[in-house]
Amino acid sequence: MKALLCKAFGPPSSLVIETVDEPEPAAGEVVIDVKAAALNFFDTLIIENKYQFRPDLPFSPGAEMAGIVRRTGPGVASVIPGDRVTGYLKWGCVREAVAAPEGALVKIPDSIGFIEAAGLSVTYGTSLHALRDRANLQPGESVAVLGASGGVGQSAMEIAKAMGARVIACASSDEKLAFCREHGADETVNYATEDLKNRLKDLSGGDGIDVVYDPVGGSHAEQALRALGWEGRFLVIGFAGGEIPKIPLNLPLLKGCDIRGVFWGAAIQRNPDQHRSNMRQILDWVQEGAIKPHIHATYTLDQAANALQDLADRKVKGKAVVTF
Repeated sequence: MKALLCKAFGPPSSLVIETVDEPEPAAGEVVIDVKAAALNFFDTLIIENKYQFRPDLPFSPGAEMAGIVRRTGPGVASVIPGDRVTGYLKWGCVREAVAAPEGALVKIPDSIGFIEAAGLSVTYGTSLHALRDRANLQPGESVAVLGASGGVGQSAMEIAKAMGARVIACASSDEKLAFCREHGADETVNYATEDLKNRLKDLSGGDGIDVVYDPVGGSHAEQALRALGWEGRFLVIGFAGGEIPKIPLNLPLLKGCDIRGVFWGAAIQRNPDQHRSNMRQILDWVQEGAIKPHIHATYTLDQAANALQDLADRKVKGKAVVTF
């Protein structure tokens, strides 16, 4: 079978496509014929050895996929050959077949396509864990989403809306904010041209925002935190902007607010049942039309390195998906 391989750490142009051995299922594992593999920004970091995960060389990028169960190993009971499944595997998905732990898989309803399902685990899984499990978001509360036009930002907007919240999309250009309005944002803030703190406070009627969802970090984090209301929650999702901010701790004291870390990758290992429950909720929302994942583009295996370069160049709005 064919696979996209990282054989030496470097940029997307250093990746190669080679023929590798077919996977065999060990006990508790499932072999899946991959129909679609979704890429994320962190894949561009993993291939350059700049991420917290450091897989042994050679490896395939791609953390999430959807496909059809081909074979099951001893002890597997929840899926059978022919089942349509999706799952998150950290890396290794941009290849024609993968072996995955049974516990990492969730069945896909027939009404949801492989391309759509492949990109749900990381972005939507992170956002639902953040907003429901960490922020305890309630209907009618306000949520400010930084970096709202990116894949994880779009998912946060849609899930917050599905949970009954008022969504304020924050991004760096009017073009990106127009995209956010198309995907459900109630209000928008261009933090390249507007004062983020003051604009958010104005949009809250002076009371402050209930929840800030921040996958960007950098200089906007403190300004968004300053816009929180009493007992607000600031969700630390990641640092796509490249800078880890240093927050004055008098701010949480004065506001009675919380800064809450969201480490989705560790959470799904510590509580896999909760993760599967969240994924079933996400799939239900997709079926109902409450959330509509945006696919930026699909790429063939031969174009997979180009997809990673598009992610590195910040050209992707929504998900980039490699199809087989």
